[in-house]
Amino acid sequence: MDAAYVFRVEVRFDPPEAAVDPDRFETTMEIPASEPGTDGWLFFRDRLWRGEIGDKPSFRQLADARLGLADAPGVEVVAADFRELRTDEASLDALKEAIATDLARFNADSVDEVLHKYLGSSVHVRE
Repeated sequence: MDAAYVFRVEVRFDPPEAAVDPDRFETTMEIPASEPGTDGWLFFRDRLWRGEIGDKPSFRQLADARLGLADAPGVEVVAADFRELRTDEASLDALKEAIATDLARFNADSVDEVLHKYLGSSVHVRE
């Protein structure tokens, strides 16, 4: 199984002892999706809403940490956007099965409602 949350992030450089030009760049960051039912599998529920990042300041801190920038003076993630859940069919099926076992956790009537509520239409299935 293979799945990842894909984000576009913008990083800014403002080093204390140098000047840089350009001082910003964009890159793609992938966060591996945890297997459904394991620790961290509810990342989509905790971080996303209708295909958008729910709490952008908190997510920028998470992105700083994941990119190893948390302790880098003058370097920080200043913007981030959710792009997609990139997944294979087996991972998506496992996610749907885990959601179906506890729809009440998501305050929803169907698996499709849960997926749309958190991921919007940003699910990309690959072989």
